[in-house]
Amino acid sequence: MELKTVILRKLFRRRVIGGKHTAIEYLTKGLPKHVAGAAKEAVNELIKEGFILTKHTSYGLHVSLNPEKIDEISKIVED
Repeated sequence: MELKTVILRKLFRRRVIGGKHTAIEYLTKGLPKHVAGAAKEAVNELIKEGFILTKHTSYGLHVSLNPEKIDEISKIVED
């Protein structure tokens, strides 16, 4: 399974969409340590592609799924 799909599925399963956000560190949690670097790279690619939105908070960078692309994300997650 591709890392991007794992990350999107994690956020989709917890309904972290739009106004609800979570710490960016959460996305690599639970993954093997040797994959953590590649997972961070995948997160950055998803941000550039517009699937993940960022929110700068006083306690760090938080992310959520883009509600405008939720139909496309649900197709990716369900396949």
